[in-house]
Amino acid sequence: MYDLIIVGGGSAGLAATIFAAEGGAKVLLLEHADVLGGTLWVATGQMSAAGTRLQRERGINDTPDDHFADVVRISRGTINQGLARLAIDHAAGTFDWLMERGFAPLPEHPIKGFGHEPYSQDRYYWGEKGGVSVKDVLVPIVEQLVADGRVDLRLEHEVVALTTDANGAVTGATARDASGATHDFTGAAVLLACGGYASNAEMFAELNGYPLYNAAPWRFSKGAGLGLGQSVGGYLRGQENVFNNFGTLYNSDTFPARAFATVEHFPERREPWEIYVNANGQRFVREDVRSIDAREMALSMQPDRRYWIVFDQRILDEAPPLLAGWSRDEVKRAIAEGGPAFTRADTIEDLAVATGIDAAGLANAIAGYNYGVTTGNDFFGRQHLPAPIEKGPFYAIRMQGSAISSAVGLAVDDDLRVIRKDGSVIDGLYAAGELLGSSQTMGKAACGGMMVTPALTFGRLIGQRVASSAKVAA
Repeated sequence: MYDLIIVGGGSAGLAATIFAAEGGAKVLLLEHADVLGGTLWVATGQMSAAGTRLQRERGINDTPDDHFADVVRISRGTINQGLARLAIDHAAGTFDWLMERGFAPLPEHPIKGFGHEPYSQDRYYWGEKGGVSVKDVLVPIVEQLVADGRVDLRLEHEVVALTTDANGAVTGATARDASGATHDFTGAAVLLACGGYASNAEMFAELNGYPLYNAAPWRFSKGAGLGLGQSVGGYLRGQENVFNNFGTLYNSDTFPARAFATVEHFPERREPWEIYVNANGQRFVREDVRSIDAREMALSMQPDRRYWIVFDQRILDEAPPLLAGWSRDEVKRAIAEGGPAFTRADTIEDLAVATGIDAAGLANAIAGYNYGVTTGNDFFGRQHLPAPIEKGPFYAIRMQGSAISSAVGLAVDDDLRVIRKDGSVIDGLYAAGELLGSSQTMGKAACGGMMVTPALTFGRLIGQRVASSAKVAA
């Protein structure tokens, strides 16, 4: 009989393991993969926390109230305010503890943001190796707890069912090992921390409403925890907050695919010379708008969440290289080598035919843009108008909106207990991490650091709570 059975050895599961075991609880950690770490192996590992010791040492005056206000602003109020508040109020304690245990943020951190809508204050941190920097702190701690006999670890154990009593309370879990044998475990509480569904193409398409384009998510993020939670009465939420980034360059028509290169579409780093058009040939956003959230939301409204970057030979020759970290010659070589994402044509009409973009729409979009270059009166209010698109050959690079995280997740209350649709609690069952859905702490947006830090924090809080209950029971 365990005090806590943890399903999944990623951010939330590792933190829960450490705090429960170090608090004196008897812990079983079940992990489907043959290694610990979960999505930390592939995540950027970005964290955010307000009121940390590092901030104070650097003269930064920040509070959880300010952090919460920023997340509400960036998400446009679409977060689960109870869960976000819980995560933010306890984030500094989590981050300070992580640093005490050996985590080292990049020297210039904290910062206001990178790649997402910026915060109003410097509270954004990550390590040199991204998520691996976090994993490299947590996994050795757990391994030492295992060596000391304070944690029972079972790798390559896939949890296939939860067990319940006559009242519907969860009493344990059944796991299948690598040989196919099944094992039953009983526990006073079970924590589902086995990640989202971001590498399950069928589930992704069903829950998100568009195909799984990105092959980058952790290969074990198959959504097993969603099914386990539902099997005992839980339900899913967050469909209204399905999200996409502002496009990835996949030079493939076989999806999910790996990114071919990073397109520099952040105006603060490279002002756009090109235009962005959808499948109807229409421009759909001001290309030089500084808000990444505005660009992401605009793309979410386009057919298939897809667009093309369109330009001519002069822009290819004169503009700063479009692919981040590539020289102009490397960009030209990639375009010349071609592939599904790269199209070259001598005329605008031929470019439209080759890409599948509506020809009349594309011609109108280019003519309208050129009018703005000539007069300074761009129809979208664009300010950076360096050159018209007028002389062939013409080029198009296809971009695809996609996601690497799971927006939809298992519903819990503000104490992280899994709940039914009527709001009643399923006794003995907790959930944390991406299994809750990114939409709960980020909303329909990308709020920097609001996935890894909440996962760690929720795992910490559950581990502490179970350890405290175990002491009382003893």
